[in-house]
Amino acid sequence: MPKTIVVSLGGSLIAPKEIDVNFLKKFRQLMLRYIAAGNRVILICGGGNVCRKYQAAARKVNPRVTDRDLDWVGIGATKINAELVSAIFGDRAHESIVSDPRKKVTTTKKIIIGAGHEPGSSSDLDAVWIAKAYNADTVINLSNITYVYDKDPSKFKDAKPQHTMTWQAFCKLVGDTWVPGAHVPFDPIAAKYARKWKLKLLVMKGSDLANLKNFLDNKKFKGTLVE
Repeated sequence: MPKTIVVSLGGSLIAPKEIDVNFLKKFRQLMLRYIAAGNRVILICGGGNVCRKYQAAARKVNPRVTDRDLDWVGIGATKINAELVSAIFGDRAHESIVSDPRKKVTTTKKIIIGAGHEPGSSSDLDAVWIAKAYNADTVINLSNITYVYDKDPSKFKDAKPQHTMTWQAFCKLVGDTWVPGAHVPFDPIAAKYARKWKLKLLVMKGSDLANLKNFLDNKKFKGTLVE
C-alpha cells in the first residue's frame, strides 16, 4: 500500500558547517528508491547552523532584536536549504517550495518540499501541519540525536534513552514555549499540535541513513517513537 511520509529534515544535516554533499547524494538515492515503490515523501527543511549563525549576528548587532525578527531570519535560512534540496531532486519534485503547509498542493509529483512559514515556531510545526493536510500519520524528525532522553544527557549522567514515549511525557520534556534557535528534540508548539491531532513522531539520527532505510523497509531501527 503506497504511503505518504513527512520528514522534518534538520538544517544541520544539509549544512553542518559546509554543505554536506555526500549526505545529500545518499539521501537523494534513498528518497528516490522510496518513491519508486509508489510512495510519496514530503520534506520540510530546517535552518540549522546557517540559521543560528545569522541569528547570532543579528543579536550581536542589535541586542534588542525581537524574537519575531529572529524567526524571520530563521525562515529565510530554511528556504535557501529547501531550494537546495529541491534542486537535487530536479523534475522529480514539485516545482515550487510549499508556501503554506496547511494547504495541499495540486501535483502528481511524489516529492514535495517545504520550509519555514510563520514566526512563533520552527519548521517542525510546518511538518506537523502538512502531515495533517495530507493525512500522513507519522512525522519523522531527522535530527543529530539517536534517541530522546528522559532528561538532558549533557547535564545528567543517569539520563536514559527512550525507545518509546507518550505524548504527555514528551511534551513535559520539551516544554511549551518556542525560543528561536533552541536546541530541543522537537519544537514544543509542534509537539502540542501533533499530540492534539494524534500523530506519531519518530526522532532518529539523520546522518544514519542505513537506519532510516530500515524504518522505511519496516525493519528494526534505532529511534524514539512518540505516540
